[in-house]
Amino acid sequence: MGKKLKISAIKRNNQKRNKLTKQGKLKARRHKPLKKQIQKTIAPPPESIEEESDHDDNILDMVEEEDLEFLREAVSNKSYNLLKQIRFNETVDGRKNNKHNKRENDETLEDKYENSISKVIEEEGAKKVRMLLPTKSKNGIIETKLIEENVNEGSDNKSDEEQNKQNDNMEIELDLHTENKDANKEPVSMIELLACRRDVLRSKRLKIGLLSSSLLEAPESKCENFKVLLEFMEETDSEVYISVRKLATVSLLEVFKDLLPSYHILQLQQEGVKLKKETLALQNYEAALLRYYKRYLQKLEKMSSVLRKKKGDTRQVEKPEIELGKLAVMCMCNLLTTNPYFNYSVNIANFLLLFLDNKHEFIRQEVLKCISQVFKEDKRAELSLTIVRKLNQYIKLKAHSVHSEVLSVLLSLRIKDINLDKEKEEETKQKKLMSHKQRILALSKRERKKSKKLEQVEKELLETKAEENKQSKQKLLTDITSIVFTIYFRILKQAPNSKILSICLEGLAKFAHCINLDFYQDLVTAINKLMEDGNLSLRDQLYCIQCVFTILSGQGSSLNLDPYRFYVHLYKVLLSIHCGRTQSETEILIKILIQVLIHRRKRITQNRLIAFIKRIAIIALQSQHNTALGILGIIKQSMQLGKAADILLDTDCTTGDGFYQPELEEPECCNAHCTALWELSALQRHYHSVVQKMARNISWGVPPSGEGCLPTEIAKFTPEELYTEFDPTGVVFKPAVPVPKQIHTKKIATPIHHFINSKFKEYINTINNTELFADGYIDFYKAYTN
Repeated sequence: MGKKLKISAIKRNNQKRNKLTKQGKLKARRHKPLKKQIQKTIAPPPESIEEESDHDDNILDMVEEEDLEFLREAVSNKSYNLLKQIRFNETVDGRKNNKHNKRENDETLEDKYENSISKVIEEEGAKKVRMLLPTKSKNGIIETKLIEENVNEGSDNKSDEEQNKQNDNMEIELDLHTENKDANKEPVSMIELLACRRDVLRSKRLKIGLLSSSLLEAPESKCENFKVLLEFMEETDSEVYISVRKLATVSLLEVFKDLLPSYHILQLQQEGVKLKKETLALQNYEAALLRYYKRYLQKLEKMSSVLRKKKGDTRQVEKPEIELGKLAVMCMCNLLTTNPYFNYSVNIANFLLLFLDNKHEFIRQEVLKCISQVFKEDKRAELSLTIVRKLNQYIKLKAHSVHSEVLSVLLSLRIKDINLDKEKEEETKQKKLMSHKQRILALSKRERKKSKKLEQVEKELLETKAEENKQSKQKLLTDITSIVFTIYFRILKQAPNSKILSICLEGLAKFAHCINLDFYQDLVTAINKLMEDGNLSLRDQLYCIQCVFTILSGQGSSLNLDPYRFYVHLYKVLLSIHCGRTQSETEILIKILIQVLIHRRKRITQNRLIAFIKRIAIIALQSQHNTALGILGIIKQSMQLGKAADILLDTDCTTGDGFYQPELEEPECCNAHCTALWELSALQRHYHSVVQKMARNISWGVPPSGEGCLPTEIAKFTPEELYTEFDPTGVVFKPAVPVPKQIHTKKIATPIHHFINSKFKEYINTINNTELFADGYIDFYKAYTN
């Protein structure tokens, strides 16, 4: 059999169609004849045939004068029948208007419109006025608008668009029925304006209060009130916008403080899961609350952006805008302190940290209080770690040229009990566990199962005791401590002359016991170099000394370091402290003296101890009573703990050779054992009664009972407690100081003068001033006032 030939599908379809048409089953298509397009013949315009005009100028000459007068009267009276058939409403181009004219007596709207235009043009005079379309008000009054156009010489060729732009602000609204009333209006007084402003402000205040109170009553059903209150934060009325924005901002702050939960809201979209009606309502409410809270924070951020100017921005910001920005920052601080674990708390903290370096001191102090409170109340330590990391990046970015508040906020961290050496201890434990693991591998299969079960039970027990949470928190605090010391060490090495060095040294003095032992030697060397350079202030020197002795009083006691050079630095600095400008440094001094003379009493030599006691007794004479009490408390406590200082109470016998040299800077070489505490006799006549009792108790050898002993309520106080308990910063003495009695001195009848130097006597005799010696003594005050 031969193969069939392949044909295309189109050919096969044509064959089927032809077959069906032959059988009569399919009608054949016939093409319709094309319609001929009828071309419209446009008639050519008629040629203008010039005809002889009958309206020649000479036709009037052909009419008699009587006929002309008759025609004129007929046209004016419309009494001529022929004139009634003629239509006078033909258009200019010769086409007739099909609409009938209305009667002349009926005045239409268009006539009024045209009449008003003519009136306005007459009043405006030479000004060019352009009319707009009339509008109809609710009361049925038809009003029109005019636009004055300034016509200048040479401006005829300007386009209409340019003229419209120039005249946008020159619209005049005219009421056709109240033109005379507008002209007779009286000017508004200032009192009326203030009264109107007060009424508007009162209404908006009432509305804000109602929205806020209803929102607090039923927050789930009144969530839409948030939207209206947020709109009030963008008030645009120039008269009241500042007050309204402040009211709306503070109201929303109080609402959110009451409504926001203490937990973090998770927005989980569970598709295909049916929820209860109450659960679904709660989810919708939380989503709406979170959405409006985010919008509120965005508006606060926008308001406070005026306080952060970028480089090159020379725009002047008005005082009301600055006040709004300060209010926004205060609101964000309140939200962060009241809801530190809610959503967007990290965003708020990161935004507020930049204001620690703001040029406005009020803003810096507010943010400092906020972040310090967060550090003190943060129980999870997660937010604190985020803030400290951000601060580290910012200080590094600014090359340590920041305000002191950026570093002083770190002093509020709760890292006193952190020991960074625990990491080494854990490493040693891990090594022991590895050796223990190798021993377990040698156990049988049954014994391994038993040890696994025991480990699982111990882990569950730790979870019930919350030990695992403590371990994670301890790890976070360790990370915080390491970042803080990274900041401090970088400042000591890279910016020793910066203005934040004082805060850095204060932080090192406070947290020095937490540093790794490996860094102690390097830190002590760096601090000694700063002290020897001599560029530090008195406060910074005290912080350096406190830092070193804090290190040596803790874990650094095992180090083989000789702190004699820091004893010398302290002994040198002591005489610079008095009740004047350096009174604020006395609190640091009391803490250092407790570390040096009491905590390290077993590591200090006898000569050094006696020298320090003698010098701090001198300081007590030139200090306020609370500082004098703290110093006397240190002397009393050191005498109770040892008998080395008793030699200063014996005024008869002197041991050793030489005499006391108070001007020397070496405590070991000043021969302090050759003197006595003569200052106690002066302190016993002090204006403060407690200072008198303390000085008398020390001069009697610190007896616990009997003559010269202290009352029990005073004897129980430590030196630091004495300093704070009797602090006079409240301008109140405790106990009250009696008014001193007047002392009457006997006058010497004949003045007796003894001169050691004869030259000075000759000089005195050359002075001819009898008034000074009138009463037998020299009254310098009287001579000065005269």
